[in-house]
Amino acid sequence: MRILLTAVLLMTGMMTFAQSDYYTSVDSQNGSVVFKGQILFNDLQKEPSFKWLESGINAYKPDMADMAFLQQHLANYSIVTVMGTWCEDSQILVPKLLKVIGMVNYPMPMYTMYGVDRNKQTKHGESKFYNITRVPAFILVKDNEEVGRITESVSKSIEADLRAIIEKDIAKK
Repeated sequence: MRILLTAVLLMTGMMTFAQSDYYTSVDSQNGSVVFKGQILFNDLQKEPSFKWLESGINAYKPDMADMAFLQQHLANYSIVTVMGTWCEDSQILVPKLLKVIGMVNYPMPMYTMYGVDRNKQTKHGESKFYNITRVPAFILVKDNEEVGRITESVSKSIEADLRAIIEKDIAKK
């Protein structure tokens, strides 16, 4: 598992054209570090208090049938994640998503992540653009249009829910 985490983090680290644009604060309710703005996975990985990232990645065991489907189809979609580093649901689901996209070799230039504060605000207003009311939100986009999203929790699993969104989109054509 450590090899997979290292490979994923190296992959995200190689995105030199992508950049972070966030600031940090401390959450008044639980004392967590809050990232607000555009972030990369390696920004999360560098924060020493985010032990939930590595442990969540290492513990997650995705369904291989759903993963095979995603291997074939997920790269046709951009993914936008809006998360709260202070939020327990984000701390549970974001590492699972990272594991899934790492295992299917998702093209990281197609991935964007934003951190929000408790008011669900980003640094530059992206949360308004994506109509964020709960986090985390994983938004699948194709041809500049949202085709579906996972918000706050999953119905079955990250990979199964992504598959269901993509299957519904494919069926429309």
